[in-house]
Amino acid sequence: DGILENRTAALLAPYLDARGEPTGGIGMTTLEPDELNQLSIDLDQRGFQLHYHAIGDRAVREALDAIEATRAANGERDARHHIAHIQLIHPDDLPRFAALGVVANAQPLWAVHEAQMDRLTIPFLGPERTQWQYPFGSLLRAGARLAFGSDWTVSTADPFPQIEVAVRRVWPEHRDAEPFLPAERITLDEALTAATVGSAFVNRQDEAGWLGAGRLADLAILDRDIDAPDAGPIGDTSVVGTVVGGAFVFEAPALEAG
Repeated sequence: DGILENRTAALLAPYLDARGEPTGGIGMTTLEPDELNQLSIDLDQRGFQLHYHAIGDRAVREALDAIEATRAANGERDARHHIAHIQLIHPDDLPRFAALGVVANAQPLWAVHEAQMDRLTIPFLGPERTQWQYPFGSLLRAGARLAFGSDWTVSTADPFPQIEVAVRRVWPEHRDAEPFLPAERITLDEALTAATVGSAFVNRQDEAGWLGAGRLADLAILDRDIDAPDAGPIGDTSVVGTVVGGAFVFEAPALEAG
């Protein structure tokens, strides 16, 4: 589907107008459900991992329906199909991620109060649907596997502002602002897991994502202990060293001097 800001994201119920009245618009999808189901079945049968772009609640539901049809036709396998963006999820669909083994592939940076959200999204969704946006906490409570990505180049490739938003639900440039749906905050450990273990899982990097005997020694060295009480804002964290396969591929001058 498209995006909510220009009303092209696919919704189950119509967008509202500036007066809060329903319009005739419910957004758009690239494929009709029957076509999406059949393509998903065919691609899964050939061993493909499926990645769906779904921002609106109708797009999310149709993607989940397609994966459900795929499992019914082809049986279960370690497919690691994932739905990306997942901005708006109907509450009835939250438990389906875990039930169908679908990875919730999220880009948390936008889960904040800012102009696009407050002026171009909330007024046209209304108060009830606004509460369904970026439901990271609800997904985890429903047993879903969460993976974080950047959505670069329309976002930042830096994971730390993304992690900060997932934990605080506040724009890093306006840290004194009102949190956006604070009930959907997740813990720092949960956010780090989504950005490491979750992203490695969805990319089939089974020897990466966490450190252990016999696993790849891929790691980043940070300029602070981000879990410490005096660490400062998570989004201001810098990488001072990068190790790939046990060998340094990047060392900041501060690390070299130390």
